[in-house]
Amino acid sequence: MKLNAFISGCAGLALTDSERALFARTRPCGLILFARNCKDPDQLRALVASFKASVGSDEVLVLIDQEGGRVQRLRKPYWREMPPARRYGIGYARDPEQAKLAAFAGARLIAAELYDLGINVNCTPVLDVPEEGAHEIIGDRAFSTDPNVVIALGRAVIDGTLAGGVLPVIKHVPGHGRAHADSHLDLPRIVASREVLEDVDFRPFQALNNAPLAMTAHVVLEAFDDLRPATISPVIMGEVIRNLIGLKGLVMSDDLGMEALKGDFASRARDVVAAGCDLALHCSGKMDEMIAVASAVPALSNEGHDRLTRAMAGSRIDLDSVDFAEEISKRDQLLALA
Repeated sequence: MKLNAFISGCAGLALTDSERALFARTRPCGLILFARNCKDPDQLRALVASFKASVGSDEVLVLIDQEGGRVQRLRKPYWREMPPARRYGIGYARDPEQAKLAAFAGARLIAAELYDLGINVNCTPVLDVPEEGAHEIIGDRAFSTDPNVVIALGRAVIDGTLAGGVLPVIKHVPGHGRAHADSHLDLPRIVASREVLEDVDFRPFQALNNAPLAMTAHVVLEAFDDLRPATISPVIMGEVIRNLIGLKGLVMSDDLGMEALKGDFASRARDVVAAGCDLALHCSGKMDEMIAVASAVPALSNEGHDRLTRAMAGSRIDLDSVDFAEEISKRDQLLALA
């Protein structure tokens, strides 16, 4: 029996009876976790196990945003506080090779913590290239304003995450860096020309287009489709993301609950899948919204199933030979650059 084309949140520290029943009936491809779901390691392991048991499969995605800096759901006292991506970018200006090693080591450490909890997906790295004056929602979550630096450090984070047995998610394709609004609250419109977008914004995604997972941006790119945000635009999902950028992995939408999207939740879910997203992502944990999304999405497509299978195969890494004390020491020494 196939999984269905959505990723869901949940409300609290443990699944409710209604959540378990919904997941058993609708079989989502994944669960995304937020701070509201995270108390301590034992509680998280139990939550992950409960989700897998409800769906009836271990071959599901368990996601979290653990970028570092402002965006990290796991914090002290059980988990390390990690630096934002921009710290690595600052270090890159001083010593590129050392900064890449630092980014790899930092990602590797985060992956070790997630792997221990049964979390197999980290929604990082951010490959957006911010322009001056853009909304601060991206800000120091981005490595740099130079796409070449973003490519180098993004590759290091991807490699470090995979080395820890966790799948990375490149985001926010095809680029959120020029947005002058927060897509959580409004629909950003990007007016840059096709030539500029291809030369700057698309380049990191194109260079790293073999990443196993990607997340879309809720932004309008007027040069390609001046009516629909990328997430629900067949033009951008097909012409830009799959063909021009050439993404080969599983593509999920950003959160359906953001105000950049309009309409009821069933319509939003149908629209993102119809546009070409493999998975609709819904994060709030509100039961009425969860039911609407689950009822609207189809089974994961054959292409999506193949992409999911390839991604899951890439996450099975042997960790037995890793010296975590050495990894910690290496990361801390290299971060002194920034």
